[in-house]
Amino acid sequence: MWFKRKSPPTSAHVLAAADIEALWEKVKRLEITSRKLTNHLFTGAYHTAFKGRGMNFKEVRDYTAGDDIRFIDWNTSARHGHTFTKTFEEERELSIFLLIDVSASTLFGTQQVNKQQLAIEIAAAVAFSAIKNNDKIGTILFSEKVEKYIPPRSGKQHVLYLLREMLVHQPHAANTNIIDAIRYLNGVSKHKSIVFIISDFADAGYEQVLQTAARRHDIIGIQLFDPADKQLPKVGRIALKDAETQQRTYINTNDPAIRVQYEQQHAAIMQAAQQNFRQAGAALLQLSTTDDYILALQKLFRTRA
Repeated sequence: MWFKRKSPPTSAHVLAAADIEALWEKVKRLEITSRKLTNHLFTGAYHTAFKGRGMNFKEVRDYTAGDDIRFIDWNTSARHGHTFTKTFEEERELSIFLLIDVSASTLFGTQQVNKQQLAIEIAAAVAFSAIKNNDKIGTILFSEKVEKYIPPRSGKQHVLYLLREMLVHQPHAANTNIIDAIRYLNGVSKHKSIVFIISDFADAGYEQVLQTAARRHDIIGIQLFDPADKQLPKVGRIALKDAETQQRTYINTNDPAIRVQYEQQHAAIMQAAQQNFRQAGAALLQLSTTDDYILALQKLFRTRA
């Protein structure tokens, strides 16, 4: 689409010592921020939003008033001459997948962070919430193809590895293909998983595969956009380059017709995502790079409790 403006990603390079140190600082900042959020803001909200797969027997204890009579252990009660009840605990062992769009359009940004940087921050918050609840977390980075797959595992070191890979990854393609990303997910995840798809969803035709995936998985879409995606700045005649196709177009940003067309194209992308996720029975969170994503995630978790 002609309104994508960011230049394509830079070529891959070998990390020098200074690059490694800077990368480590970024990872540590993400860890510190995300752990604070997890400890103080998401306590209980994430856990109740995403239920475990079932309940496992824990132990037998004395029956007390108010206990569910359906769980009375009649055999144990008969042997000991008073009433015992069975207790259970939630079986967590959830697998969380982060499908993160790394196509060229996500590199666009006019604020403190671009869409891809915001995606990584959100991914970090979800990942640390997951491991705090003993869940496994995995990642699929995609553009017009699946670029990297990291299977779900638990533990802090695994999350730090995920964040490092997200930060250093250099995309091999510029376009977006949500269909292939979801199909790949279905191939590697044989059981029900919690799936976050983080993208600007500047793509089309993915509604059917999304519906199919939503019948197996619990899917949450997070659609990111920049304020300049929504409204074209008045700066006169400029050259715009599609970050994915590299097509260059010259437009007059002061032209009312051009401005309306620009706004309509963005609105169509947002509305299409809303419709696709609604029809799939999946949740969708639409976030600007200026929004407080922490409050948005809190609200999402609470509404699912």
